[in-house]
Amino acid sequence: MEVRDFIARFQSGLAALSGVSVSEARRRYDTQCQAFAPPDPPGMRIVDDRLDGTGVRRFLPARCRPGSMLFIHGGGFTIGSVRSHHGVAASLAERLGREVVSVDYRLAPEAHYADMLADCRTVAEGIEPRALVGDSAGGRLALDLAVELPTAPLLGLIYPPVDGIDTTTLGPDAPLLSRADVLGIAERCPQALPRQQSAKPPARQMEVLSVAHDPLTRPLEAAVTHWRAAGASVGYRCASDMVHGALHAHARLPQMQNAWQAFCQALRTRLAA
Repeated sequence: MEVRDFIARFQSGLAALSGVSVSEARRRYDTQCQAFAPPDPPGMRIVDDRLDGTGVRRFLPARCRPGSMLFIHGGGFTIGSVRSHHGVAASLAERLGREVVSVDYRLAPEAHYADMLADCRTVAEGIEPRALVGDSAGGRLALDLAVELPTAPLLGLIYPPVDGIDTTTLGPDAPLLSRADVLGIAERCPQALPRQQSAKPPARQMEVLSVAHDPLTRPLEAAVTHWRAAGASVGYRCASDMVHGALHAHARLPQMQNAWQAFCQALRTRLAA
């Protein structure tokens, strides 16, 4: 698949979310994302469960090493679920060779950001993950969750919004995510996007994946520089020609697939060490 084809199909799906109920928009988004997901890896066991009232989906590869990973999906804090990101979580579990627990946290507007974070914390406390991995809004939740846990886990971030985002720090508009989109989220969910950058890195060890065409990439690269200067070990890679949301089609877009493989391998190496 060419990236322009992915953009056209995904943009059409996003346009179909307008003018419908919140529940219908979420259902359509799940269906849209699932259309790009690869088949489940052979031998993988997938179980829907609940931990202290919070829904989770567990992905257990055929050969499963000890230690669970917590995956937190994106979706702008209003859409997304364990279903929309099923393919991503399954691929992560297969590539790491470990259980991945995907959390179905509550969403806005029904829930506040603190509720979302509380759901992720509940699951983290239940499984004691060795790593937190999240994309987009899920990466933001992973950033904030990491500093709350008593034992700092490895952090894996895929194009998350970071601290200090405003009109001066954002990069240019890009397909599937504009500056206005990001600033709108900041207005609706200010707790999720603090204006001031924290002096302390969120974790001692991090792997970060961005895409070339995304207004979030410029502030993310600045954050990586800041975290490294503050003493954190941060691996960074950027998928050339890719756009925000391309992770859903990682199995079909060669540049995204290569970057995703490298990201997962870097996480696996750190976990083994």
